Amino acid sequence: MSDTQNLRVILASRPVGRPKPSDFRIEQAPVPTPGDGQVLLEVLYLSLDPYMRWRISAAKSYAPPIDIGDVIVGGTVARVKTSRHPEWREGDIVLSDAGWQQYALSDGTGLRRLDPAIAPPSTALGVLGMPGMTAYAGLLNIGQPKPGETVVVAAASGAVGSVVGQIARLKGARAVGIAGGPEKCAFVKNELGFDAVVDHQAPDFAQKLAEACPDGIDVYFENVSGHVWDAVVPLLNDFARVPVCGLIANYNDGPATSSGPDRLPATMREILAKSITLRGFIVYEFMEAQQDAFLREAGQWIKEGKLRWREDVVDGLEQAPDAFIGLLEGRNFGKLVVRLAK
Repeated sequence: MSDTQNLRVILASRPVGRPKPSDFRIEQAPVPTPGDGQVLLEVLYLSLDPYMRWRISAAKSYAPPIDIGDVIVGGTVARVKTSRHPEWREGDIVLSDAGWQQYALSDGTGLRRLDPAIAPPSTALGVLGMPGMTAYAGLLNIGQPKPGETVVVAAASGAVGSVVGQIARLKGARAVGIAGGPEKCAFVKNELGFDAVVDHQAPDFAQKLAEACPDGIDVYFENVSGHVWDAVVPLLNDFARVPVCGLIANYNDGPATSSGPDRLPATMREILAKSITLRGFIVYEFMEAQQDAFLREAGQWIKEGKLRWREDVVDGLEQAPDAFIGLLEGRNFGKLVVRLAK
């Protein structure tokens, strides 16, 4: 890594449908110099997450889209390389939002100091970071699982879904995971300890899901949509709760068309007839009130061996565009991070 050049990935064009490598541009710029009250961050790990697909789109969303020519947004673990800020020292390891680049300036706002002795720093981007907090807040505030209930989670081997199922079991519920392929399913069942797991790639997926949920579904944590949602809806019990966290099956959809069946009327009938609670959420609405509790509880669960995780590590910032495209297609296995430096 050069000490004078800042490698970064910028948005070259807005994707239409599936993102292409040409939608991203890798370039070099001079490493910025911190002024008074600033720090220069050297990025060690970059988090790749599905929400980034929204941020590179022009569609209206919970956050403004990034502009063409801007560095792609993203959470990072970084080292303070140079400090002209009274609260930060050179060598501090911090959680930051430096984005897809090797170096970034910060005035200290939003930085959180990490202790590598407690957990590997990269976990601040996964099980002890935004994905873990998403699972914790969405499940406990909206899902509200009770002992003995059935909790189903899609993308169960991923950064959010893996934590949802484990917390559900810690709260006394029965956890059923949905994952893609035998390897991911085996990980969910054998490593994470879910009570059951169903492969959404199986031709008889809907039947297998029904067999895994003989008493119906009380909480469904939605990360996917698409044909997974179609199989879940008939199994939802009266007063079921559905935290809507992600819709990754639809993120690469192109402009809306009139082809295909309109599922909305049937879904709305189920919601009305069964008094189902369906609530979308963005994790930041819970951050201020609950992040400290999450870090305390999740940290204790990890210490006791009750909360496990898996990382999918890609080396080199140049690999970020292809890794991100693969994430949207389900090619990652665990929390996807890019390692820029050790």
